[in-house]
Amino acid sequence: MLERVRLYDAPTTVVDVDELASWLRDRLAAAFDDPPEITVEPRFLDRFGSDELARSFAEARVLSPYDRETGNTMLGTVRYEERAMEDPTREGGVLYDGTQIQRSLNTAIPDDETDLSTAHVVLLDRAVATWGDHDGRWHKRVSILGHPGIVSVPGLYEAPAKPDAYYKEQQKHALLSGDTPPREVLENQVDGEFLVADDPRTTDALEGYVLQTVHYLETGEAFCDDDSCRLFNAHYHEDLVSAQLRGTDFCPRHAERYR
Repeated sequence: MLERVRLYDAPTTVVDVDELASWLRDRLAAAFDDPPEITVEPRFLDRFGSDELARSFAEARVLSPYDRETGNTMLGTVRYEERAMEDPTREGGVLYDGTQIQRSLNTAIPDDETDLSTAHVVLLDRAVATWGDHDGRWHKRVSILGHPGIVSVPGLYEAPAKPDAYYKEQQKHALLSGDTPPREVLENQVDGEFLVADDPRTTDALEGYVLQTVHYLETGEAFCDDDSCRLFNAHYHEDLVSAQLRGTDFCPRHAERYR
């Protein structure tokens, strides 16, 4: 029986973790006769970071989009991870094996909170991926379900596919100016709906993903197949916007549980 939810902050992102916690309390109050306690915790890597965990991040680095092997434990890479753990503003552009990261974070959780009575939901300021055996490449993810549950804030922007016109406009701008076009440029010049880094809709969009991690631990159900439900795992940004930012919040089955 789920008794508590620990929701870990990602202070270098635009996420309002208190707002996320408040929304989650309302949903779980509807689903449980005795709702679990929800607490907002400091950044997971601030609270439980260690040299050993920094080395684990180095070991989980994705080296190539088409190479299943991960890890670079050269001294300079491990030192980089140590610095990024202490100061997350220094981290960027690295992709990690989400399953390996999840196992590493699990070992850092206190022994008295490792059973399923406590759900740990880690908002992570890193991009994570899982390996696809079907096509032999890495796929970025918004969430890694399990214990702890990981919700990648960069993954919200990077994992679902954007409209083709987005990538064409991005490439054209990069060729002309050598950098990434501002969000306003892409929003004005590309048809379709999508989220980009530091999008003001980030907190609202992540509500469903945070609930997914708790829902999975409690019910064993990974995702909902109904693309209008906030428990739907969207592979395209337009579907993400539709499921998380518009519509009825839940499909009829999950609306009965979470109202």
